[in-house]
Amino acid sequence: YPGLGHGENQLRWGFIRKVYGILSAQIVLTTLVSLVTVLYSPINETLRGNSGLLLFFAILPFFLLWPLYIYQQRHPHNLIFLGLFTACLSVTVGVACANTDGKIVLEALILTGAIVCALTGYTFWAAKRGQDFSFLGPALFAGLVGITVAGLLQVFFPLGSTSVAIYSGIGAIIFSGYIVYDTDNLIKRFTYDEHIWASVTLYLDILNLFLTILRMLRQGDN
Repeated sequence: YPGLGHGENQLRWGFIRKVYGILSAQIVLTTLVSLVTVLYSPINETLRGNSGLLLFFAILPFFLLWPLYIYQQRHPHNLIFLGLFTACLSVTVGVACANTDGKIVLEALILTGAIVCALTGYTFWAAKRGQDFSFLGPALFAGLVGITVAGLLQVFFPLGSTSVAIYSGIGAIIFSGYIVYDTDNLIKRFTYDEHIWASVTLYLDILNLFLTILRMLRQGDN
């Protein structure tokens, strides 16, 4: 890549492979937990019938982010917190999939996979030609704050199905932008000992993209 010597290029590629290895393990764990939740109905029924328990699994990952960041360079603490973080988010994903038509879930998976592969490939191609995507950071953060506030307002002022589909579409665009932005950071800015945090950022981008696409397709189907 531009500005990197041969030795540093080799180190950076080793770091990138490590991050994608961890990310792959997170996606596999999420897939397994989701499959168990979908196929074993008592788990889904228990979580659906106990909103407090489901809320616990939804909120806990945000609290786990702090120790995960603090201990990201301490083995095995980093892997323990990463596993807990991923497992908790996987439960909420599993419940979302279990309560959605299987055809829509499959469509969301295919769309997410296609978008992630296309954007990742494009970012690596563009980075090799010296393009920089750091300028996206402020706009993406502003968009993220906007959809977060809008999501909280929906609790008190529910939107119609069309509005939810539009809201989800905007969310999908924002998280697609984050995939480009964080992949660019992976190539150029993350230090070699930040492999855990780099995988967490990309995992959250992909997971949120999948959930927004799933919500959009579900509302469109309704």
